Amino acid sequence: MSTRFAPSPTGLLHLGHVYAAKFAHDLARTTETEFLLRFEDIDTTRVRDEYYLEIEHDLKWLGLNWDSTPLRQTDRFPAYSQALAQLISRQVVYPCFCTRREIQAEIAAIHGAPHTQQEEPQYPGTCRSLSTEQGQDLINTGKPHCWRLDSKAAIEQTGELYFDDQIHGTIPVNIDLLGDVVLARKDITTSYHIAVVVDDAMQEITDVTRGSDLLSSTHVHRLLQQLLDLPTPRYHHHRLILGDNQKRLAKRDLSQSIRSLREQEKTATEILAMIN
Repeated sequence: MSTRFAPSPTGLLHLGHVYAAKFAHDLARTTETEFLLRFEDIDTTRVRDEYYLEIEHDLKWLGLNWDSTPLRQTDRFPAYSQALAQLISRQVVYPCFCTRREIQAEIAAIHGAPHTQQEEPQYPGTCRSLSTEQGQDLINTGKPHCWRLDSKAAIEQTGELYFDDQIHGTIPVNIDLLGDVVLARKDITTSYHIAVVVDDAMQEITDVTRGSDLLSSTHVHRLLQQLLDLPTPRYHHHRLILGDNQKRLAKRDLSQSIRSLREQEKTATEILAMIN
């Protein structure tokens, strides 16, 4: 059994991160297994070098020590490209040439366009109808594009799927929650969805612990695991730590960062007590 804490080095850790890290850490320690640290740093435009060190410092100061050398996803791009190539060969992804403005205009034109649990509406599938030849011709012209999961084609190949959540029970995969998500872009040649399932398999993660706000993403991850012939871990989608406005904390909530609380002379014990 093993767990992981996977922050993005794009800002300071806050109380929500501490809860997630402690949840994974305590699960590993109570079962005498590994607790791993992974840096989800594929969005290189927002990553800052100082945040790697700051995150490690905060975790150590709180007594949340990890096993093994932390993994950086920026060292793993070849593995993600290989996974994408497998999905292309299975014909469960397609190139999308739509700009953000074009997507917004089409959604606005569709009466009753479906919405997801994300902040933005679902992509309406504009480029899904392009033939392989049409798509390749556009790629050959150098037209900017991303790769999207063809969720309907994917579930037709896999059949009905489920995943086990130790908090929410057995959950059937619902492809309509997120629709045809982006799996790779030109500027970032992978996505959170591909990177996380590939790395969880490589690191032999048996228990994925993360906030309940990512529960909808797990439907996509279970589908990708099946398509890529990867193991499916147990999931623990835990509660979120909310701010005074009853919304989940974000990195912009600097007053709740561990650095800020430490500067207020809060002790590690006091900070850990704040998330109980």
